[in-house]
Formats: sequence, C-alpha cells, structure tokens
Amino acid sequence: MTLHLNGTAPLPHLGVIRVLGEDAATFLHGQLTQDFALLGPAEARLAAFCNAKGRMQASFIGLQREPNEILLVCSRDLLAATLKRLSMFVLRAKAKLSDASGDFTLRGLAGQALQAVQPGSHAPWFVTAAGAARVVRLYPLDGQPRALWIAPAGEPAPAGPGIDAAVWQWSEVRSGVATLSAPVAEAFVPQMLNYESIGGVNFKKGCYPGQEVVARSQFRGTIKRRGYLVHADTELAAGMEVFQAAEAEQPAGTVAQAAASPGGGWDAIVSLQVAAFEAGDLHAGSAAGPALHVLPLPYLLLADI
Repeated sequence: MTLHLNGTAPLPHLGVIRVLGEDAATFLHGQLTQDFALLGPAEARLAAFCNAKGRMQASFIGLQREPNEILLVCSRDLLAATLKRLSMFVLRAKAKLSDASGDFTLRGLAGQALQAVQPGSHAPWFVTAAGAARVVRLYPLDGQPRALWIAPAGEPAPAGPGIDAAVWQWSEVRSGVATLSAPVAEAFVPQMLNYESIGGVNFKKGCYPGQEVVARSQFRGTIKRRGYLVHADTELAAGMEVFQAAEAEQPAGTVAQAAASPGGGWDAIVSLQVAAFEAGDLHAGSAAGPALHVLPLPYLLLADI
C-alpha cells in the first residue's frame, strides 16, 4: 500500500551511545565497518559492529555532533551489551563511551515537518543542523523523504501531526534498511542485510573486528544470502525462520526486522538464500507456514565484485 507520511514520530525503540574525546573518531574507525576517520559534520554513517566471525553484534547510524563527540544511534535492546563490548576495546584511546539515551530526544520526520527543518532533496545519510538538533536524511518510504531528528532533551520537536511509532517502524522496514535488534544479534554478516549496497561497509578502510570475513564474503565468490522485503497475512517477528517449500527440513533464511502494515498483514526484511529467493514458494516458521510474498527492494544491489 501507499501511505503518505506527514509529521513526527516518537522512536522509543532506539537509544544513543555517546563517544567523547579526541580519539573518538579514530577509535570507532578501528571497530566499525564504516570510515569514521573522515566523518564530517554534514554526513552520517550507517555501520555495523561485528564479532571476530564477521557477524553483526549491532548496527548504528553514527554522526559527529561536535569535533570530539560522535553519537551512535542503535536499537535500545542491544545498547547495554554493545556499550560494554565496545568499551572493552578503548584501552589507551582518549575516548569515553556512555549511554546518552536520556540526554537526547529522537524523532522520525516526514512531509512538511521534515521540509521545515531540512528542505530540498538530499541523499541518504546527509546531515544538517537545525539549531541544537541534527537532521539525518534516511532512505525513503516508497519515494517519500524521511529523516532522523536528534536533539538535546527538552529541545522542542519540529511542528507537525503525530505519526504513530508503529507506523514509523513499518516505514523503517519498507525502506529496506534493517536495524539490528536482540533476537538477531550475531546472525548476519553485513552483506546478508545489503549493508554494502546502502552505505554500511567501506572496503577501503583498515582493519576492524571481523574485517577479513566481511571482505572475503565480498571479494571471493558470490554472496549467497541477501536481504529481501516480504509481506505476510499473519504476524512476523525478528528471528523467525523462513523456509522454501521444497526444502522443508532446513530453513532458508531469517526475519531480520518486521512491522505491522497499516494496510493489513505484516511486512519484513528477511535475510534469505539467493537460491531460495529465486525458487520462490517461501513460508514463515515452517515449509507449511504462512506464505511470504516478495516485494521489490527500494534500492539497487551492488553487483558482486
């Protein structure tokens, strides 16, 4: 369905990690899949924090708020564990990590509320200042511009009608950009969620945990799993297995993120074997479970190198 978004949405499912200090950018550069050493105030980074096997432990939208301050927006249910793991690697770096969720307000913006603070057309991950707030352009919903608004707590939100949080989370799914959450932590290499195609991996930067696995997945052979959009008439949830009817004993994929569709049923981003996608006849939970109908991705995938 096509739904026109206009206004602001609360984002209770997201939290903020603050990285403060003169080594903030170089520290993150050595831990995440994207280039933070060259991060400027007019751009954000989509990035993953991987384990040694290249599996995503968390995903972030990272932005520079001040020269020595970087904010990482991530799923709230992964924040505490991620903060603890990242902090273990600080060692002698001049960087301090903290849970800053209470210090900032996050809102989703669309329609006139977005145009009032960030007018015009912009590519995803473009950042502008709106007073003390920062506005990060996101991937769109069915061509409709969306943005993340992050501001110090107490800063008045942009004027506009309220968008239900559940509707915004559906728009996140339909954008095709998955935010990792607790049920699927360490389930995916970044390419399994198309991160190399949406600005989430930099293959020219130096080492980070899992870098060899991520690079090998890209440069040696075909990527065997990709992220796809699907629709079902019944409820879907992150972590649910996906089956192809002819392979009843072995799951072909996993639901990465799901949300109720305003038009009925559920939409989801699933990480799926390319062969199963090509075969079709996909089902949730079991080979005889609810049928999954594949929807077109809203962006192009980079060709395998």
